[in-house]
Amino acid sequence: MTAVARLLLCHGAGAGCDSAFMQQLAAALQQQQIEVALFEFAYMQRKRELGTPVPPPKVASLLPELAAAIKALGDDLPLFIGGKSMGGRVASLLAALPESLEERVGAVFAYGYPFHPPRKTQWRTGHFSVLSRPLIIMQGERDPFGNYAELSALMSAWPEVTVHWLQTADHDFQPLKSSGLSQRQLIVQAAELTRGTIDAILAKVKY
Repeated sequence: MTAVARLLLCHGAGAGCDSAFMQQLAAALQQQQIEVALFEFAYMQRKRELGTPVPPPKVASLLPELAAAIKALGDDLPLFIGGKSMGGRVASLLAALPESLEERVGAVFAYGYPFHPPRKTQWRTGHFSVLSRPLIIMQGERDPFGNYAELSALMSAWPEVTVHWLQTADHDFQPLKSSGLSQRQLIVQAAELTRGTIDAILAKVKY
């Protein structure tokens, strides 16, 4: 299956690229002809080596790691970046620093964006007004890090941000049983939305 694009995909704060969610998402994206380059930050690699918890460092310190990982990738395919939760946030922060982000990056994808910590009001959206790339977020409707009820009225303030809502899903895309949907179905839906967005971007840009 020939890939149409490459996505550098980062993990969330607590689980690495070997987590069930990351593996299922990567597989679903690859089924959409998106080549996935999984990337782990150094603290997560150290956590695995030590076999003990290692908390993530401050998000700002992760930006150079991500920038270096992008630079190391080949230029044979259109490139996009993103991640699960914290990984998507780091990618979006890099997109707010155009001098640090390679021009070939077409957009940022976030799978469960942590708009704020659960039950707290410390919003992590200050950089949304200066994004240099489109930010596409796949978000569960009942995600405790930012749900439909609290976010639907705010979207017009962020022209570079698009949110696709996943029916009754939580932060890990786990839906309510009453929805008749499964986590796997919603992960596949997120992958399909990713491919659709990439196709639309590539149709406008000559690579």
